[in-house]
Order: sequence, then structure tokens, then C-alpha cells
Amino acid sequence: MKPIAVHRHLHDVFGLQQTLPELAATISFGIALPVALATRFPDFLASVPLWRSALALILVLDIAAGCVANFTRSTNDFYAARPRNRWIFIAIHVHVIIVALLLGTDFAASLVVWGYTIAGAVVVNVLKSNPLQTFAGGSLLAAGLSWLALYPGVSPFMSIVFALFMLKVLFSFAVDHYSCSQAACAPEGRA
Repeated sequence: MKPIAVHRHLHDVFGLQQTLPELAATISFGIALPVALATRFPDFLASVPLWRSALALILVLDIAAGCVANFTRSTNDFYAARPRNRWIFIAIHVHVIIVALLLGTDFAASLVVWGYTIAGAVVVNVLKSNPLQTFAGGSLLAAGLSWLALYPGVSPFMSIVFALFMLKVLFSFAVDHYSCSQAACAPEGRA
């Protein structure tokens, strides 16, 4: 499939070029998740003014779309070539805290999830070019998701948002998924 050039204002989201299936999957998941959450939890969202729930859903769209976009080669390679941008991206991700504030729920849990996710992303990013990077990212994600499932009293809505935030920042983004070709990464004699 021939890649499509991405407008320069969208490079931080999609990299330099994307294929149509990658763009479609990213946009579809980004839109589908907030729609599904709004459909499944209408009373939860109705408990706050419309502008707050709408803004929260826009941030959820960003989290969901980012989960998918960050797995694409183009977005991955864009940030792999720009280490400073990767650090800035990690630092500015406070979405879960803002969503919790907008919806007036699970604020303490959002701080814990945010702190764990950012600390884990820093560790994973420091391991760039280390063969243990993917393992570290996956292990930290598994631990975070397990802890999240055991955390008492978190609303189902926010549990989904927290899980996707961890996936997006800690694993999908912080891990350099395409750092080498399969032949270069294959164990000796198995290329």
C-alpha cells in the first residue's frame, strides 16, 4: 500500500507519512471509543455540564487514537529520529488528570496512574537501543494494568481511560518498536 504524505502540522501525531489503513484504523478507534463510552455510560457523563463531558471525550479520543497511531512505523520513526520531541511528548501527557478533573471523579487514582505511567515511560525511554526496552515496557504495562484492576473504587469509565493511557504512553509510545530489521534482530542462525 502506497504511503500518503502527512501535512506538517500533523507530523507529531502521524509522522511523515501513513498508509490509508493505518490512518483509517487510528481515526476509527479514536472516534469509536469515546462514542462507545458515551453510549455505555450516559448517566456518568450527564453528571457534569455538557462542555466538560464533551472536552473529556475529546481528550479520550486523543488517548485512544494515540494508542493506535504510536504503533505505526511512521509515528514511531518520527519520534525515534527526534529524541527531544519524545521527551516533550512524555512530559506533556497529563490527559488522565484533566479527564478526571473535568468529570469530577477518580482524581487521586488519576494522579497515581499518571505518575506511574510517566515514571515508567521515562525508564523505557532511557532504555532506547537496549534489547530489554520492549521487555521493560511490556512488564511495566502488565504490572500497571494488574494494579489498576485491583485498585478499589475506580469507575469503569475511568478504568478504561486509565488503561488506554498506560498503553499509549508507557508502551505504544515509549518503546521504539521498529529500531531494527528482523534480520538484524534475529538470533544467530535464525535470520
